[in-house]
Amino acid sequence: MAEESNENKEDSNVTDNKLVDMLLSKSKEQVLDSDTVILETQKRVWGALKKGYEYSGVVNESDQFLRKNVFSKLDMVVLYVDLVGSTTMTLEMPEEKIAIIVSSFSQEMAAVIRQHHGYVLKFVGDAVIGYFIAEGNGLLAADNAVNCAKSMISVIQKGINPILNQYDYPDLMVKVGIDFGQNIIVRYGSDTEHSHVDLMGPAMNIASKIQNMAKPNQILIGSDVYQRLHPKSQKEFSQIIWKHNEWKYRSRLTGEIYNVYEFKG
Repeated sequence: MAEESNENKEDSNVTDNKLVDMLLSKSKEQVLDSDTVILETQKRVWGALKKGYEYSGVVNESDQFLRKNVFSKLDMVVLYVDLVGSTTMTLEMPEEKIAIIVSSFSQEMAAVIRQHHGYVLKFVGDAVIGYFIAEGNGLLAADNAVNCAKSMISVIQKGINPILNQYDYPDLMVKVGIDFGQNIIVRYGSDTEHSHVDLMGPAMNIASKIQNMAKPNQILIGSDVYQRLHPKSQKEFSQIIWKHNEWKYRSRLTGEIYNVYEFKG
């Protein structure tokens, strides 16, 4: 009986891996190719700087989703992307140009999140917070979030920065932090349509802390994300060995120092 159980478990694992491969393949087909994304990004950023082009804005799908599921506890992958060096830019550039650059950056990052089947939670200054619902398929949500982060770096380096360089503006760089966990959807008030809705939970907090530890143009992920990545994606990451006890956050399950991994490509 034990041998049969092990065989069934192995068969189940093989089936799960095939299913993930199939879903990842389907997901990639639905995402625009990178050249098209970069070209469209360049057109929008150039239009914003040259002609005052205004983005149409984020379709408020997140708000609708959160209101529909208020007070629910959901597994999700949370992504924080933060613009590096914006304080220096504000001291060296006109306010209206800073506003255009930060707005364009935020909208472009939001577009990348949506392209990878995530929701845009909110803009916080020069940071963007997104989330990927993991209910029923945490593996796919983790891969989507990581692929989203990679695309963000590519869009900035190949799409946004070449346009900024034409105007002698400094290159943009970002720090990305990603974590997985259960969050609760909260509503601040009794008005079901207008009261503010938000997310609360460990994943929100740790993703923010992880992002703070990242270097410019670095992607960091928590262990709970790493464990849910496709094996091919796991090979692109290596565990960070902290040398000066600068990372003190512990696993919610084991109580041990929570492992963080960096993208190596």
